[in-house]
This record gives sequence, structure tokens and C-alpha cells, in this order.
Amino acid sequence: MSSEPKKSLVGQEYEVEVGPVAHGGHCIARTDEGQVLFVRHTLPGERIVARVTEGEEGARYLRADAVEILDPAKDRVEAPCPYAGPGRCGGCDWQHAKPGAQRRLKGEVVAEQLQRLAGLTPEEAGWDGTVVPAPGDKLPAGEVPAWRTRVQYAIDAEGRAGLRRHRSHEVEVVDRCLIAAPGVSELGVEQREWPGMATVEAIAATGSQDRQVILTPRPGGRLPLIELDRPVSVLRVHEGDGSVHRVHGRPFVRERAAEHTWRVGNGGFWQVHPKAADLLVEAAMQGLMPRKGETALDLYCGVGLFAGALADRLGDKGAVLGIESSKRAAEDARHNLRDFDRVRIEHGKVESVLPRTGITEADLILLDPPRSGAGRPTVHLLTTLTPRRIAYIACDPAALARDLGYFGEEGYRVRTLRVFDLFPMTHHVECVAILEPAEKGR
Repeated sequence: MSSEPKKSLVGQEYEVEVGPVAHGGHCIARTDEGQVLFVRHTLPGERIVARVTEGEEGARYLRADAVEILDPAKDRVEAPCPYAGPGRCGGCDWQHAKPGAQRRLKGEVVAEQLQRLAGLTPEEAGWDGTVVPAPGDKLPAGEVPAWRTRVQYAIDAEGRAGLRRHRSHEVEVVDRCLIAAPGVSELGVEQREWPGMATVEAIAATGSQDRQVILTPRPGGRLPLIELDRPVSVLRVHEGDGSVHRVHGRPFVRERAAEHTWRVGNGGFWQVHPKAADLLVEAAMQGLMPRKGETALDLYCGVGLFAGALADRLGDKGAVLGIESSKRAAEDARHNLRDFDRVRIEHGKVESVLPRTGITEADLILLDPPRSGAGRPTVHLLTTLTPRRIAYIACDPAALARDLGYFGEEGYRVRTLRVFDLFPMTHHVECVAILEPAEKGR
């Protein structure tokens, strides 16, 4: 028997009262029939007209935009960015909210995820409920901190640079991104055309004058002549296997953090906020309290930032093992930490490499996993090493909460949690959780 296709509700409008914030940059509302709406461009407590952007009759939920604000919240401001709003650029979620309100909303999301996925209250997680801005980011309503040191521009069919619309491949052409760091904006990527390109990523290093663009051509596209407003190195993403190759200039940028210089090659991972690396190192080291002569693991170690911070504190008799799945990042980590005799970097996945090392115990573990988190098997593996403290760096509160629940099942409790607003105007936060064996008590 064939069933009738369900009717699309895209374009349908509902007048609704807006409920609480939800993870992902939207708020929850319900239609008169009780169907859930995940609505962007609104704030809790508002009465709005919501227009459906995704969903069909009978779906568990619909996605929608607030297209008319009937009763605005006191925390609403006019979006400073002219490209923000329904159907426009998807890069920012909270341009329409006062900066303090953005941080409160993010705190509510973290608290909800902790409770729902880990069964923890803020008090049980050792968290005071605040979301802390980076130094210099606490600006008045209507002003936007220019923090993003890496911006990937999408290129439309005419070769114009822009940013993708929310949950779409469509390009919103822009002449300026307000959250782009000065070092990115000064390259002038938006002011020139990029024929044959799919994306152009612009990178402005922190602590050096290194600037880099990484070009991804469309199939068959040829590289244009690069003439930007500042000296810049150029890399290209290979069409076949996605590998990155140098066109001219250095294949890396030099970042400065934690009193060291770090080589980051081929567009590899580095925190995009210029203050993030130092803030996170400080938070992690304060929580771990490394002691001379201890052994430590730095998992998902990237180019070695945290491994270096640990090595600085553990002294000549301490030892650090870093594990990183990216071959280029592992090579960079070895280069960056070449002066530390007691640091070893292994390339591969944590769950594969760690059992092969023969390590049966470690005093400290630091992990900074990808957005999906570490997962139950890896959490179990780490707790068998009986570390006295664990530092967990997380960019996704849902993945963090899930993993904290797994750590709880393995006998580790959260000692402290700190939450940082390192992505202003977006829904993202960065968390640093410190764990210890539960039997130690408060």
C-alpha cells in the first residue's frame, strides 16, 4: 500500500508565544495544535509571527524564523549586522540580543544540557552559572567584538564572497563580516572576485603577522591570481583527496600562546578567538594543578598547546604523551615541542593508540575532543588509568554533558566547571570541566 506524501508546511505562519531557549541558537514555541517550533531570531517571552522554514504535517517538530515581533523582549536590540535576520547569513545566532542576554541564554542552555544528559545541577558541577566573556569582549549593546581569526567564505556562482545561510548551501554575499578579526578584514577577501572557487578561508594568526588564504576550487576550477591588501601565503585544497598544498608562501602560520610560538600547518585546528588559547590553558592548568615529576596525557592534542603547558609545569622528571589523529597536526606538535625531552607525540586515534602504548596509569589527563565528544568506550579507557584529575575542554555542551554522565558511571565526579563566551553573537560556548575520583569528596 502506498501512503500519501505528507504536506510541506514551509511558508506557513503561526502567531505564538516564545518559550525557553534551546541548544542550537533557537527558542522553543508551540502552535495552537501543540506542534513544537524551533524558532530563530527570537527571544524567550516574546510574542511573534513564526514562518516555517522546514517541516511537514505530522513531524515531531518544525523549524521556523521569527518574521514579525509583536511583543519584543527587553533584551532585544536591532541587529548591528545588516546581513543578520530571517533567511540571511547563518553565521550568527544572537545579533538581536544584548550581549549580557546572550551570555545568560548560553548559561541556560549549558544548565539544561547538564541536567538532561548528566543529571547534574550547576551546583553539583561546581559551576556558579556564569558565562564569562573574554577580556575586551564586554561591549555595550549594539557593538560587536571582532574576534574571529579564521573565516571560511563561501563563493557564489558569480565568484562573489559571502557566508552561507542557515542550514543552506545558498550564499549571502557580504562586503564585511562584523565578527571577523581585524587581521582577516584587512585582507579584503570580500572586495574581490573569486571565479572558479567554492570557498576561500582567511586566517590571521594571533601574535604574528602571518596571514593565509586556503582556496578550494570548484571541479575543474583554476586558481586566480591572488592580489590581496596584505602579504599572504596561499594554499590550495586538492580536488581529489581533500589534501592541502602550498601555492606560495609558508604552508603554516605561527600562533602565539602560553609563552610559546606554535606552528599550525595546512589550515589545521587552532582556537579562533585570539584570547581563547591562553584562557583555556590557564583554566585547565588551574584545575589540574600539575606537580613536578607527574605523568600526563594530552588527548586530541592538535599542535601541542596543552602538552606544552603541561610540560612547562611538570619539570625535567615529568612526562607527557600527546595523541593526535591528524598526521600534519602531529608533525607540527613534534616540531613545536622538540625542545621538551620528556614529551612524546603519537599519531592516530585515541582509542587505538592509547592501548598500544602500554601505559597503565597517569597522574593527569587532559582531553579536547572534537564536537562529537569522547564517547563511552574512551571514557572507560581513561578512567582505568586512575588519574587524580582530568581536564575536559569542550566546545559542545551536549557532548560534554553526555561524557560527564559516562565519567560519573565510572566513578569520577565534576569538581569544577567554567564556561567561556569565546564565540560572541553565536550560540557556541567553550567549557572547561575538572574531574576527580568521586571518593575524594568535596
